Amino acid sequence: MLVDTLGLIIGVFAHTANLADATSARMLLTESTWCEPTLGSVWVDLGYRGERLQRVARGCDLELEVVERTEPGFTVLPRRWVVERTLAGLGKYRRLSKDYERLPQMNECFVYQVMTALMLQRLTS
Repeated sequence: MLVDTLGLIIGVFAHTANLADATSARMLLTESTWCEPTLGSVWVDLGYRGERLQRVARGCDLELEVVERTEPGFTVLPRRWVVERTLAGLGKYRRLSKDYERLPQMNECFVYQVMTALMLQRLTS
C-alpha cells in the first residue's frame, strides 16, 4: 500500500503469500508513478532496502528514504504511523478485517471502496 502524507491511498497491490513484499513494492512504485506523476519521495522501512528497489525508484524519478530504527525496542518511527493509521482505519470494515476473497484483485477493489467511503466521511464531517 502506498499512501500520501495525509494517509490517503495512492496505490494498492494485493498479492498472494508466495510473492515477497519487496517484489510487490517494485510493481506498486512503477504503477503508481505512472498515474501519480507528482510523487517525489517515498519513505520505506528496513524490509524494503535493496538495490533493485533503488533502481526502480531512480527510474521513476523518486527519492527512496529508508527509515531505520535508532534504538532497540519499541519506538515510533517517523512517517511509519501514517501507514499504520490508514491500515487501522481500513481494518474497521468487516470485509477487510479478514481475507475473505479468493482473488487478490478483489481485495484491492474493496480497499479502494472503503477508502472512498472514508474520504467522503472526512469531507462531510
